[in-house]
Formats: sequence, C-alpha cells, structure tokens
Amino acid sequence: MTGLEPRSFWAHFEALTTIARPSRHEEPVIEHVREWAARQGFELEQDAGRNLVIRVPASAGRETAPTLILQGHLDMVCERDPASPNDPAEGRIVLLRDGDWLTADGTTLGADDGVAIAAMMTLVEDESISHGPLELLMTVAEEVGLEGANALDGSLLTGATLINLDSEEDGTLTVGCAGSTDTWIRVDAPRAACAPDAVTLSVAAGGGLGGHSGVQIALGHANAIKVLGRVLREAHAAAPFRLVSLAGGKSRNAIPRDAVAVCSVPRDQEDAFRSAVESATTVVRDAYVKTDPGATVTVESAGDAADAWTEDATAKLLDVVSLVPTGPLAMSPDFDKLVETSTSLGEAATEGERLTLHSLSRSSNDAAMPDVVATLDAAARLAGGTLEVKHNYNGWRPDLDSELLAVARTVSEGLFGEPPVVTAIHAGLETSVIGGKVSRHLDMLAIGPQIEGPHSPDERVSIPTVERFWKLLVGIVEEHSAERR
Repeated sequence: MTGLEPRSFWAHFEALTTIARPSRHEEPVIEHVREWAARQGFELEQDAGRNLVIRVPASAGRETAPTLILQGHLDMVCERDPASPNDPAEGRIVLLRDGDWLTADGTTLGADDGVAIAAMMTLVEDESISHGPLELLMTVAEEVGLEGANALDGSLLTGATLINLDSEEDGTLTVGCAGSTDTWIRVDAPRAACAPDAVTLSVAAGGGLGGHSGVQIALGHANAIKVLGRVLREAHAAAPFRLVSLAGGKSRNAIPRDAVAVCSVPRDQEDAFRSAVESATTVVRDAYVKTDPGATVTVESAGDAADAWTEDATAKLLDVVSLVPTGPLAMSPDFDKLVETSTSLGEAATEGERLTLHSLSRSSNDAAMPDVVATLDAAARLAGGTLEVKHNYNGWRPDLDSELLAVARTVSEGLFGEPPVVTAIHAGLETSVIGGKVSRHLDMLAIGPQIEGPHSPDERVSIPTVERFWKLLVGIVEEHSAERR
C-alpha cells in the first residue's frame, strides 16, 4: 500500500482485510468499528438487526447544516479458489497490487463494500474537511438479500439526505437500482440402490469467470450449474446413467463458477458416457469461446455410491435444471445497455431424495417480476416439485430532479472537467429498502470507485478511481453543508 492516497483510507481498508466479515457473521468487524468509534468519542447506536449508526458532530461553523447520512455495508461475499490457502471468511485476504489495480490472492477482495467503511472512517477523522452533522449508517448482511437494511430501525436516522457508497462504477452517479426476489425449486424424486457393478464418476464444471449475478449478468459468463446440467442431459440421452448428487454455487448473488455431479454409470456404458460428456463439452466450450473461454467440464473416477435417483428421476431432474432460466430477460427502456430484468440460478444442493435449485431474480420494473416467478413455478410444477418465493425489496426509482443529484453533478464536473454519467444499476442497493424505513422522503444517491469482478476471486479495485471517488465524496459532503447551512 506504499504511496497510495489517501493514506488513511488505505490503512483502514487494509485493516478490514484482516477481519472476518461474512454475511450474518459480522461480529468481529462490528467490534472493530465499536472500538474505533469509542476512540473517536462518537456516539454509536445499534438496532435489533445489528446495524450501526454513528453520530458525528458538525465541523465548527457548520452546526446548522442539515444532517447527511453516509451509508455502506459491513459484510462481504467470501469466495475463494478451491486451491487457495486464503479465506476471507476467516480473515485471510492477501493483497496483491497489479499496476493500477488492487486485488487479492485467490479470494474476493472485499472492496465491495470495504471501500465504504474505510471512506467513512477516513472522512470523519480528517479535521481539514468541513461537514455538517453526519450519521454513518453501517449495515449488516447486505449480500444475502439486504437483510440488515430490511431489519433497520429507521427511527435511528434523522437525516433527509443519504449518500450510498456501494456503487462500483467510476464517474457515475447512480440514482436507481433493481429489486430482487429469491426462489427455491424443490423436487423430491425416488432413489434406489446402485447396481453392484456400476461405475461411480464425478463430473465437474469449472474454469468459468463467475462474477456478480446482477451487474455482470449480460457479459456471457458461463453458469457452472447450467453448463453441467446441459452436458449431463445430453450425455443421458446417449448413455443413460443415474444421478447420485448435484451441487454447485457458493453465493446466491454470484454466477456459479463450480458445480459437481456424481453419477452412477453402468460399467459397460462408461466409455460411451465419457465420450458423450466430451462431445457435449466441446459444444459448450465453443458457445463460450468469446465470453468465457476457460469454462470446461471434466470427468474423474469417484468413490462408490450406495444409492442414486432412478433413471426416470434423473431425466426429470436434468430437465428442470435445463428449464430454469438464467441470464438477461429484458433491457431497460430508460438507460442505454442496462439490463432491466434477469434471473440467475445461483445454487444447487442435494439432500436425500431432494434437489434444490436456488435462483435470484432482479428487475427495476416491479411489474415484470411476477412473470419471472411464474416461469420458475411452471418449471417446478412440471418436475412435480414446489416453489418457495421470498420477495426481498422493490426497485429504487430514479429521481432526476433530486437536489442531491444537482449538487453531485456540479461537484463532479468542477473536479473532473466533464459531466458525470447518471444511471441506474442492475443490482440491489440498500437505498431501495432504507428509503422505505423512514417516515420522510430521503433524497439519495450512490457513488463509488471502479470495482470489477465483485463476488468472485477476480474482484479488483482501480487505485486511481479510489482517489477520484474520495475527492468526489469530500466535495459533495462539503458542498452539501456549505450550500444549506
């Protein structure tokens, strides 16, 4: 981190990489923030949902300015390459600097949303920055359906203006986001003992880029569960086998990079099965040659299995994996090249006779979501299964006449000499929930540095854009209190 500016920001960020902060298990980082706030002499409150609100007094001369809320989340997606000795879930992130980029060795970096926490801490420590009263809202469990924001006690907030620090696009002012819905298809199907002379094989899909299932859903990255399902379905037609288990994906909001199926294959069909998998894999690799060239499927021998789904059940389960949609479903009519509606099959799990397929669907058009859910429900019913639906939050509708947006436009153009891009994001931002948690209208905006590959071990943050993000944040905070004190 030598030579990186602002130094205090990078010191706080580096400290966060040593603290375990997986979703729903943020206690270590909460304690870290508590101790920091106590050293600074700031008042801290925590609600029943474990969210933190830290109250920062105004700078001298800015006491009558309106209160401004700065907001980010404490948790992170803890993904890792299978062979990596590092693990964010245990506070082991090894930082790597690659030119103008900062990344991690074999794991997610946690810039989403460590940059927000580091920026808030740095800003309020810097006595050269003039600001009005501030409320630092640090939420938990953002990466699992915005659970912290959904549990927020809105009465803890007194401000009417909020800057969310969880955007991932440099030079962009984000003024809207997609809502989301989780669904679980559960299919119970009969199993029976494996044939005594059957061969047990492990078929694995991997090598894909993965990534965020919202902002990167239109990039053509391979979904390992879908790839595996496609290859196995084609192989089943050529050389029938029985499925022992199917599992894949680690995070509901990440495009699965890895998936594994254990298959019970008649001994005299092993060569035909391997050949069918190889042929199907060749076609899959060709399909992703431009967008995800590393995606592949491999076959290895596995330990003997006691039982497996029947052949008919296997065919039915592979059909339902094929039927579950994944990818963009509609583009935004308001913003160029922005996905409006999508769905992503994020996790597959086997438990006894049951296969569970967990999807995360998103849309900035709330009226489009029922159609997506109906499609998933139809897939479940055709397989003789059930669908569980959990609506997380509605979309955040853009307000292009926002006073905060006007201030941010002016500051950004003054700093960087060109108008900023104003857009929405095809992902969940806590603004969509927080706005409904207070009894008054919240004027909201989201900003951030350039972060690529979030939710995957390829996550990286652009170092120069962190400095731009910092200058923009400071400028908006100072201008907000100067204009309205």
